[in-house]
Amino acid sequence: MSHFPNVVISGSGVWNPPYSVSNEELVDVLNRNADRFNEENADAIADGLLEPLAKSDAAFIEKASGIKHRFVFEKEGILDLNRMRPNIPERSDNDISQQAEMAVAAAKLALDDAGKSSDQIDAVIVSCAYTQRAYPAIAIEVQHALGIVGFGFDMLVACSAATFALQRAYEMIRSGTARAVLVINPELVTPQLNYADRDSHFIFGDVATAMVIEDEANVQSDQYFKILGTKAVTSYSNNIRSNFGHLARAADVEAFGVNNLFHQEGRKVFKEVCPMAAEHMTSHLAELGLDNGVVRRWWLHQANINMNLLIAKKLLGRNATADEAPVVLDRYGNTASAGSIIAFSLYHKDFKPGEIGLICSFGAGYSIGSLILECCQK
Repeated sequence: MSHFPNVVISGSGVWNPPYSVSNEELVDVLNRNADRFNEENADAIADGLLEPLAKSDAAFIEKASGIKHRFVFEKEGILDLNRMRPNIPERSDNDISQQAEMAVAAAKLALDDAGKSSDQIDAVIVSCAYTQRAYPAIAIEVQHALGIVGFGFDMLVACSAATFALQRAYEMIRSGTARAVLVINPELVTPQLNYADRDSHFIFGDVATAMVIEDEANVQSDQYFKILGTKAVTSYSNNIRSNFGHLARAADVEAFGVNNLFHQEGRKVFKEVCPMAAEHMTSHLAELGLDNGVVRRWWLHQANINMNLLIAKKLLGRNATADEAPVVLDRYGNTASAGSIIAFSLYHKDFKPGEIGLICSFGAGYSIGSLILECCQK
């Protein structure tokens, strides 16, 4: 008879960049840019040939998103009126890439949390919204930097990249192709933002998260979380999009034009994704013979506070407490796939054995991924 091991999350880590940017700082540069553009183009605007750039304020950002500030890999370029994008110099091919550097920092934290060394890891998955190059894979660079013998690969599934990668790791452990897998989400997202756009300039921050996934039989950490089940679903939508890619060179278009940066139809996303995410989690629990009431904590994707509040209300039939559905948006902003992993990493140590939690991501694609977890203790 075949034996399928129990698969667990035995360690996690969050690495924050050294810089942060407040709403007030972003609004200041956005408004100065709008004033300059509107003054320089006053005649064309008056003739209806151009639309004026809209201004903003910090209160609007917090009300619309729940975000107060965000960590960023580089700050000065973002706040430079004559640049308005991060200033991240290109590195030599012989130097570690910026994204691999972030990933390694988070990976070391997760390995330490799990009580694992590099020689106990068989695979590395780097999964995030963007990778800074096509190849060699960032995961292979991270594998090399950590001295891991085995294999690595990159995945791109936008805001569900982390949960989808955790599902791949789960399947590796279950099938016996790996003893332990390191799943890393180095979200270097700020270079894809249009800092002149009132509706999106404030959304993203940079961060790196990591998790160790392994066979329960090999666990060394005192507390760990058994993965009771995973579920993923995708449904095509254009409402969240980023078109940047190598084909821009062949299309004779501006590689960094507005259409190639992050853009979304926010109201449509809100209306369509909220019920999808709530139904996904409810049905996932039901497939395991569980109901929503058994969930001790919901570690939800961190894109927008109003989305999280509505989804939690649909799940519980009432407003969720901060303990039931913790929010990290105010400190981190939207960190793409890393958001739900940050929420888990910061808010799980108080769990008691047998308590149930659920990680869920939802975002571009549309893509939704979830993992149902049970707290265990050695």
